[in-house]
Amino acid sequence: MSGHDRKRDPEAPRADDQPGNFVAELVEQELAQGALPRRLMTRFPPEPNGYLHIGHAKSIALNFGLATLSKDGVCNLRFDDTNPETESTEFVESIQNDVRWLGFDWGERLYYASDYFDQLYAWAEQLIAKGLAYVDVRSEEAIREARGDFHRPGVAGPERDRSPEENLALFRKMRDGGFEEGEAVLRAKIDLASKDVKLRDPLMYRIKKVPHHRTGTKWCIYPMYDWAHGQSDAIEGVTHSICTLEFVNHHALYDWFLAALEIPEPPRQIEFGKLNLSYTVLSKRRLQRLVNEGHVRGWDDPRLATLAGLRRRGYPAEAIVAFCERIGVSRNDGVVDIGLLEHEVREHLNAHAPRRMGVVRPLKVVLENYPEGQVEQVELANHPMDPSMGTRTVPFSRELWIERDDWMDEPPKQWFRLGPGREVRLRGAAIVRCTEVVRDADGVVQELRCHWDPESKGGNAADGRKVKGTIHWLSATHAAPCEMRLYERLFADENPNAAEPDFLAALNPESLEITQGFVEPSLKDAAAGARVQLERLGYFVLDTHDSRPEHLVLNRTIGLKDGWAKIAAKL
Repeated sequence: MSGHDRKRDPEAPRADDQPGNFVAELVEQELAQGALPRRLMTRFPPEPNGYLHIGHAKSIALNFGLATLSKDGVCNLRFDDTNPETESTEFVESIQNDVRWLGFDWGERLYYASDYFDQLYAWAEQLIAKGLAYVDVRSEEAIREARGDFHRPGVAGPERDRSPEENLALFRKMRDGGFEEGEAVLRAKIDLASKDVKLRDPLMYRIKKVPHHRTGTKWCIYPMYDWAHGQSDAIEGVTHSICTLEFVNHHALYDWFLAALEIPEPPRQIEFGKLNLSYTVLSKRRLQRLVNEGHVRGWDDPRLATLAGLRRRGYPAEAIVAFCERIGVSRNDGVVDIGLLEHEVREHLNAHAPRRMGVVRPLKVVLENYPEGQVEQVELANHPMDPSMGTRTVPFSRELWIERDDWMDEPPKQWFRLGPGREVRLRGAAIVRCTEVVRDADGVVQELRCHWDPESKGGNAADGRKVKGTIHWLSATHAAPCEMRLYERLFADENPNAAEPDFLAALNPESLEITQGFVEPSLKDAAAGARVQLERLGYFVLDTHDSRPEHLVLNRTIGLKDGWAKIAAKL
């Protein structure tokens, strides 16, 4: 898990405490001491009940990164598929795609908790035979009430003293469909007086007469997550079970089950602080609500922090992994400034995205003294810092599109773009001066008439005069029309999870703006998913779902730093 050796942008947000990676330090110490009982093995164990988000990216990078600390270390991908009501093959496939996209490979080590249903069942019968598990036929409400709470101990019911033989018969009746859903559960027999409520005879199995996405209708009882999780680790030979901090309350139960089954050399559970981002929700329940209620356009909506959404928005996988490395792994939960992620995205795209020109809000410019029908080719570099990317030619003609924001009726002194009577340099092409403004009946500017300086081909004045402003442009005849989807943060509140009365109150009503713009004609040949920097506008990606050569759709990944916005704020 290496960091990045590069000069730091002084304006980049910082991780709050630069915590390092305490988990990697622990594992490295164990390896140095020869303390591992077998080869290093970690696992990434998602439940296939939704799409992965950037919080999962931190866990993926951590678990697969830990495996590389040892020459023969491995990391498994295991689906903890114990709840058939919420799981599906769609989620399984999306998770595999996301892990691969981030650059990690599990090889042949793909497993499912459902692979172990027979073994888990046999172990459950073993605990029943030892008097460490029993069937409870009370209602869910009665069981919950009898468990007590932090202020009062649990109360044992008559089921707790039933003989192992009776419990075994009832458990088999559960397995064979003799009970309906909610009529019986299997519980571990631990300690109803424990201060740790998790140890007050937790559930091991419940009845769900729902087909499973892999086992079909073979089972009508399914193991609870806490029962399946640690035992699946043990079956695979996992050495380190790396979990987010919310599972610290499950730690004692994780160890109890392994001890009760007398598992030799059991896995070690280690908890770390989960990733939370400002202006973002990562709760699976809240993400599902955003999707199901239509506040976003599916799990891969580019405004979501799901990995599918970030990929569709144009976030590079390398930038996400670099972000996960930069924030480190600590023992405490915390909120990371989303600006740090955005900084990593800009850093990567600045180095790798080829340059193109485009206009988001077009304004027509007519060069009155430019010959009608004449077309010239302007050669431009594909990347100003990487000559290996080569050059391209862009057509230049009498009628052009420029960005509407590059015009101002009454520009202040610091304005170096177009205004009445003002000169500006067209990127790589020529110098033009505005001579006339054409408006509609409401006074809205419809067209600019400009004078073209034929001696300024290449963008420099022949007489040596200085022109400070440079803007981008497109030939109106040749430009490709394009649907521009301009994404902003989905939430306007830095902490939407605390919004009142509900997190939806923090939604940003301006999180998506759609405009009809234009781009260089060469982008009609670009593949869906191609990333570019539209000069002076930001980084964009051709939408992987909707963009076609005859109907280009560009998603704005992230904007550039706006120097004029800083000046304007001070005026």
